Amino acid sequence: MSDTPSEAPVKSILPKWVRGPQDFIGGLAMMAVALFALWASSDLQGMHGFSFGAGTAPRMFAVLLLLLGGAVALVGILKDGPHIAPYSWRGPLFVSAAIVFFALAIRPLGLVVSAFAAFLIAAMGSHETKWIEAIIVGACLTVGCALLFPYVLGLPMPMFPRFLIQ
Repeated sequence: MSDTPSEAPVKSILPKWVRGPQDFIGGLAMMAVALFALWASSDLQGMHGFSFGAGTAPRMFAVLLLLLGGAVALVGILKDGPHIAPYSWRGPLFVSAAIVFFALAIRPLGLVVSAFAAFLIAAMGSHETKWIEAIIVGACLTVGCALLFPYVLGLPMPMFPRFLIQ
């Protein structure tokens, strides 16, 4: 099985004037993220004279992303390009689930258990995962986190589950 898209005709729901659907949709997605960032930073203080406010950098980057997204979408209109490639949702789904799990589990389960479990959840995002290697890497990363956050950075984090400490 090849990773390159086939040359077979693809039926598209986009208008005929879109010659590069992948660039066009990618540009629109970038513009949507930029507009969301502009909206999200709208209540932050902006720039006053030469003094940067908390919202200055997010707005500058959002405007740059908006312009770049517009340029990419324009390329999708003006030049022939690839059709939209099939997308696998497995990786982003399991990585997002691991982040949510870690955020919810850090207080009741502690850093050691929640970091190790979150790594294993994220490892399920690929069908190529070798579980022995994933467990070894997860254990090493968990030890690294257990040393880094409370001792090197001095962050007060629960290390172990609450029911083991009491």
